Amino acid sequence: MKKNILITGASGAIGSAIAKEFAMDNNLFLVCNSHIKELDEFADRISVEYNTEVFTASIDFSDTAKAKEELKDFIGTTSIDILINNAGISYVGLFQDMSTDDWNKSVNVNLGSLYTTCSVVVPDMIKNHRGNIINISSVWGNVGASCEVAYSATKGGVNAFTKALAKELAASGISVNAVAPGFINTPMNSHLNEDELLELFNDIPIGRAGSVEEVALTVKKLSEMPAYVTGQILTADGGWT
Repeated sequence: MKKNILITGASGAIGSAIAKEFAMDNNLFLVCNSHIKELDEFADRISVEYNTEVFTASIDFSDTAKAKEELKDFIGTTSIDILINNAGISYVGLFQDMSTDDWNKSVNVNLGSLYTTCSVVVPDMIKNHRGNIINISSVWGNVGASCEVAYSATKGGVNAFTKALAKELAASGISVNAVAPGFINTPMNSHLNEDELLELFNDIPIGRAGSVEEVALTVKKLSEMPAYVTGQILTADGGWT
C-alpha cells in the first residue's frame, strides 16, 4: 500500500534527493518556500518517472500562524504516514552583526516549522496509532559552529524537540528521529573556496563531502527502522565530529 510522505524544503538539494528516494510506491506531498516553479517542474518529472502522485505547495514557515493554515489546506483530509522536516535556512556571519529579523526568521523556519508540521499531522498519527517523523538537523546542532550561532542554536533545538516528542509519542506507535548531516555538497556550502574545502576535508576522516544521495538514503533507511528505534539523532558526517 502506498504511503503518504510529506517533505518540507523539497526544492533544495537535500529535499529533492529525499523526494526521489521515497518516490517509488508512495504519494508525495512536497513543500517549498519560494521556488514553486522549479518544484512543480521537478514534481512533473518524478511523477512520470516513478508513476506516482506528487502534490506541491509553497508555504513560508517564517509566518507560523499562516503556514499552519496553509499546510492544513494543502494536505486536506490526507493522513500523513511519514513526515520529513527538511525546511531550513542558514545565516553565516558574526553574531553581533545579526539583525532581529534574521534571528527570528532563522528560529521560525529552522525550529518553528517543526511545530507547524507536527501540530498538523500528529493528531491523525495518534488516531491511527502509527507514523514516522524524521527531522533534518545538523552536526552544528551537536557541537555548534562559529559564525553560525543561530543555525547551531536552532538545530540544537531540533535535536531536543526530536528527543522530547519521541518520548511523548512512543506509546502511540509513532517514531520520531533526526538525521544530522555533516558537510554535504550543496549550494548552501558554495561560499567556501578551494583552500577552505581542502582544509575542511583534512579534518573529515573519510576525506570528502557527503552527497545529498547519501543523506537521502540515510533518511530512507531510518524510516524503515522498527518503532523501537525512536528519539535518536543519527549523525552522518564521515566521522567528522
